[in-house]
Amino acid sequence: MLFSVIHTTSYIYEGSVTYCHNISNLKPREFLGQKLVDYRLDISPKPNYIEEDLDFFGNTVTRFSINEPHKELIVTAISNVERNYNLEPNVFTSEICKNTTVKEALEIINKGEEEILKVVEFTLDSQFIKGISDEIKEYAKKSLQPESSLFEATKNLMERIFKDFKFDATFSTISTPLDEVMKAKKGVCQDFAQIGIACLRSIGLPARYVSGYIETLPPPGKIKLVGTDASHAWFSVYIPNFGWVDFDPTNNQIPKNQHITVSYGRDYYDVPPLKGVLYGSGGSKMKVSVDIRPAE
Repeated sequence: MLFSVIHTTSYIYEGSVTYCHNISNLKPREFLGQKLVDYRLDISPKPNYIEEDLDFFGNTVTRFSINEPHKELIVTAISNVERNYNLEPNVFTSEICKNTTVKEALEIINKGEEEILKVVEFTLDSQFIKGISDEIKEYAKKSLQPESSLFEATKNLMERIFKDFKFDATFSTISTPLDEVMKAKKGVCQDFAQIGIACLRSIGLPARYVSGYIETLPPPGKIKLVGTDASHAWFSVYIPNFGWVDFDPTNNQIPKNQHITVSYGRDYYDVPPLKGVLYGSGGSKMKVSVDIRPAE
């Protein structure tokens, strides 16, 4: 299935900005089952400097600077992405996924062989997931039983987060501590993904944050409005001898064709869509518009 994705971020500044330097993380990744057919990044005002590079995690980032006065910044990423989940290894029929227990996975990980060295950073503390609380550890233990299949145990964790936590876009911000999310049992997709990661890491399992998009459908009989979609986030667990497996606790789904992956990181801090520094005075207003739909 071919999707068209248009992601626009605009900043309107109260005063004139004389200089800004930014990093965008908006270019979808390519892997078996996801192909980037076309990609373009439009920036206004036109940057004086722009360069595309790979970060530590293999994500494509674009660095750009504008050194002329401006009161508005508009960044639009336009992507055409082909998704075919059937090309990916089948997690539902894999004997490794079925039979690798939590205990066995931890034994393999603790041996520290070459395969595991590639994912060890995803077992460690990160900027937004550190000092994991006893409450999160106890929550994790209910799903991550030693003799359970790691796949089924993580699926159970995903299902519990979906049932126990309420989606509330007004509760949290990027900087809301994970312990507050855990206590209130509410937040947004970013929070639910990071709760899942914290649970897995609390017992020593590699878990990573996935940023991207999900196709949303309008209610029956309604027309889909342009720009009403949003960025999305979910998490992955590493199953030794198989690889990474994605879980979406916000929607209680194993991601398939409707999920488009942009980047991987240890948590949101590693992969925000856009971040930067600027020189100017006054505040700013940010507006984000995302539109995802099957390409014609």
